[in-house]
Amino acid sequence: MGKPTGFREFNRQVPEERPPAERVRDYREFLVPLPVVRLKQQAARCMDCGVPFCHTGCPLGNVIPDFNDLVYRDDWHRAITTLHSTNSFPEITGRVCPAPCEESCVLGIIEPPVTIKNIEFAIIERAFKEGWIRPQPPETRTGKTVAIVGSGPAGLAAAQQLNYAGHQVTVFERADRIGGLLRYGIPDFKLDKQIIDRRVRILEAEGITFKTGVNVGVDVTGDCLRRDFNAVVLCGGSTRSRDLPIPGRELGGVHLAMEFLPQQNRRVAGDMTPWRDQGWWFSGHLRDILATDKHVIVIGGGDTGSDCVGTSNRQGARSVTQFELLPRPPEDRPQGQPWPYWPIKLRTSSSHKEGCERFWGILTKRFIGTNGHVTSLETVDVEWISSGNGSGPKMREVPGSVRTWPANLVLLALGFVGPETEGLVAQLGLDLDPRGNVKADETSFMTSVPGVFACGDMRRGQSLVVWAISEGREAARSIDQYLTGQSLLPTKGEGDLPRA
Repeated sequence: MGKPTGFREFNRQVPEERPPAERVRDYREFLVPLPVVRLKQQAARCMDCGVPFCHTGCPLGNVIPDFNDLVYRDDWHRAITTLHSTNSFPEITGRVCPAPCEESCVLGIIEPPVTIKNIEFAIIERAFKEGWIRPQPPETRTGKTVAIVGSGPAGLAAAQQLNYAGHQVTVFERADRIGGLLRYGIPDFKLDKQIIDRRVRILEAEGITFKTGVNVGVDVTGDCLRRDFNAVVLCGGSTRSRDLPIPGRELGGVHLAMEFLPQQNRRVAGDMTPWRDQGWWFSGHLRDILATDKHVIVIGGGDTGSDCVGTSNRQGARSVTQFELLPRPPEDRPQGQPWPYWPIKLRTSSSHKEGCERFWGILTKRFIGTNGHVTSLETVDVEWISSGNGSGPKMREVPGSVRTWPANLVLLALGFVGPETEGLVAQLGLDLDPRGNVKADETSFMTSVPGVFACGDMRRGQSLVVWAISEGREAARSIDQYLTGQSLLPTKGEGDLPRA
């Protein structure tokens, strides 16, 4: 490493955030990037550790010590070449990835780990600013055609790699804009949609065809895709939300998170005006769902729940409360989850810092309403008791712990249970795994139907954006081999052909 003693000389430093009272008044990104001199110091903290476990922590296998060293040496052009060799979209992961690589950092055993995610973000933004990220269409075409269904991170990564290999790629998206969950799930204050548009323009210039407003399985059948394309890749995500079928679920004001969040993304894009009856989403027509001046309760403690919290605060909620069924996790790494594994510990998001009461070990029993609209909900405290037989802890309600909470808007952020299996999946006759995901080989990503592949959340279930990108890249290599008998596309962590 360029600075062998850097980890002893410099403390971990992350970008500052705009004050919560300021940032809740808009939907802009709120991190204030570090100056270059500070970034070089943070890169210098990367140790000469011998075995960089950060590689295994990263689903993409990013060669992290290499680009850290290049940043320290002020060689930013080689840094982006190195970063792009394994990561198709560092501008996305540098914003929304939870950074499992940092939990695997060797320095993290005794000190705060290297700020890998922030360095990654700085590299890609510097590269765009300097004009180093330019369209690089393939020199030759193979004559093979590939249809990709879904334009989320898995679909975009697969499209990029297959296009690099020379195949003619068409991406189908049922929404009106490209991006999938990146576009209509993640709030703008975490991921400005211009970042997606910037990359899509490059992909289009490289020769990828995007078709929006096409619901494959309805507007185009599975048989048509198989007839018109040499390979079909399913990247539709895990889009079926887990519901909460308890008394009062039918009341107005009780909504799935994915009915609430996409509407705000559309407002920011200028597609919706608050207080007008023009709310729209895939499941049908919905009135505007707004948290303004309401007592909001978010049920679910994950990233989607956090996004609901941040969005509710920006809409001017009277109060925001978040429930989690599981017990409160410890603040530090649990003893049973040793380094370098990802620990289940207390994580406080930027949205939580903006105003939110959080409660753990809470089970919602029923929704209560007046005139067809929710006004409160009833909960009971729960505790988790060890079963003693190795089957995991069992939930038990705490006697006398029933409580009633005021609620004018309830948002269900309970995760996702799998892909939609009607329509395209049924038309193709694809096998499903025991969890209801599309069954596909973990190495080839081939489904039960030859020539049809699946990757990302549609195959593995609800997961991280970085895993979706990884699977899209891995699937592309397998599809390239299927189409041509060989592939020069990289495997995980191997490194791509040199390109900025």
